[in-house]
Amino acid sequence: MMYIEGMTPKKRLMKDVPGSYFLFGPRGTGKTTWLDERFPNAVRISLLDSAIRRELRAFPERLKNYIGLHARDVTVVIDEIQRAPGLLDVIHELMDQRNGLRFIMTGSSARKLKRNASADLLAGRAIKRLCHPFLAVEMGADFRLEDALQLGMVPLVRYPESGSSQEVLKSYLDLYLEEEIAMEGIIRNLDSFARFLQVASFSHGSVLSVSTIAREASIKRSTLDAYFDILEEMMIASRLPVFNRRAKRQLIGHDKFYFFDTGVFRTLRPKGPLDNPHELDGACLEGLVYQHLRAWNDYLDEPNELFFWRTKNGVEVDFVVYGAETFVALEVKNSSYADKKDASSLEAFLSDYPEARGFLLYRGERRMQLTSHVTALPVEAFLKELTPENRALAEE
Repeated sequence: MMYIEGMTPKKRLMKDVPGSYFLFGPRGTGKTTWLDERFPNAVRISLLDSAIRRELRAFPERLKNYIGLHARDVTVVIDEIQRAPGLLDVIHELMDQRNGLRFIMTGSSARKLKRNASADLLAGRAIKRLCHPFLAVEMGADFRLEDALQLGMVPLVRYPESGSSQEVLKSYLDLYLEEEIAMEGIIRNLDSFARFLQVASFSHGSVLSVSTIAREASIKRSTLDAYFDILEEMMIASRLPVFNRRAKRQLIGHDKFYFFDTGVFRTLRPKGPLDNPHELDGACLEGLVYQHLRAWNDYLDEPNELFFWRTKNGVEVDFVVYGAETFVALEVKNSSYADKKDASSLEAFLSDYPEARGFLLYRGERRMQLTSHVTALPVEAFLKELTPENRALAEE
């Protein structure tokens, strides 16, 4: 459960698993809160505490003192493990020496761990789990589609301990720039990176053209590639590949790009008198569906693969969910009205893949059969019903 004074407690859909594991997720998504509630008696070490961080960076072996020199059958929670990756050598040693000693290590960036050999050593002993912003079902009666499109679903933003959600959202990226990027010395030129973030925001929900972004942001292509890697390693954004299995048509080769949260995207995106509000809302809605699909998929016991589909002639389906029991194509429409014409892209996909099922998600309130193969679903209801236990996407 998650609780802040004045709010209804929220039950998260993340699952605990046996043994040790890494729990990765962007800042403010509720990793620490969930672990506090799930393991109230755990030994907790927060590397956000500068004194503790300095000590354990300098003397990683002192981790044993925090745990107890002979402790067994204890759960140890280490927050923000990427801030002292040298601890992984000691953790590996303790896992080998003491039966029952369990480590749960949170992180808001996988960048430094990927560059640490000990992280690979732990790979077989500590699996990786992910924490996402809220799903609609986790917010329960507090979820309203319009609010989600404006503010996103990050718990820190939706239930701030002080200030308004808008104020917290505006400062959220500063938190990343100052605490995650500047402090760790990842990027020397923060102004260049901030400019890149704004230019990249115009690609949210679109096919990614790295050369166009490099030109508009006045950044070298090699630097831009590194910037995109940083966004993904810090879980601020992700790329969605093209579905090309058994392809019958010529497909594009570029990925689509999304920021991890609609509210973060909306805050980053520059706005002016020439902007079309409907276009911005459409990008937000598509991004909101994507972040729900990602969270839902990562919380499954057997995750699927997520794709989009687009031909070189411009016929596109927003999302394809493909797995052992699931083959679904989803199109998102930012309108309260839908008819047969809106199903044309889905019909094209289904003609190539008759094994799949097609759904159009729209802003209306009625479930409708648009064609013999395509069903229109109210997007708000779809999001509220999307849970790991709900096998609707896998049903025949």
